[in-house]
Amino acid sequence: MPMWWEQSWATVQQEFSDLGQADDITRLVLRLLVAMLLGGMIGYEREASGASAGLRTHMLVSLGSALFVLIPLQAGMRVEDLSRVLQGVTAGIGFLGAGAILKQKESNDIRGLTTAASVWLTAAIGVAAGMGKEATAVASALFTVIILALLKRPRGD
Repeated sequence: MPMWWEQSWATVQQEFSDLGQADDITRLVLRLLVAMLLGGMIGYEREASGASAGLRTHMLVSLGSALFVLIPLQAGMRVEDLSRVLQGVTAGIGFLGAGAILKQKESNDIRGLTTAASVWLTAAIGVAAGMGKEATAVASALFTVIILALLKRPRGD
């Protein structure tokens, strides 16, 4: 085998070595899977309610939020230093949530606040899952679905 091929293959292996151990792979997959499933659970309820942000949006928000905290933790960032990352995630989700809020021109009716809040909360649930706080993420998601499913307003939001 030519030397350039061996060097190239060694470089490829090195680039993908961030998950070398089975426990690291399991931890990553579990955290991302929990984030995705919990976001999907909330998104399913929103989609069934006819909200503007549904299943896919909530799954992606939760998965992305989990990834934004997982990557710095994998890189060796201390948990105490994650505040800057969390500020960025929170600000970004705020813009996304603002897009779900609509003011009706005919009246002073504002729609989408519940969906915006659910997107915001889904990001927090993703952060919890990404940081390895899966039980907190599950409990929060269950409370969210209970609130959304049981405390419905007469009109959709």
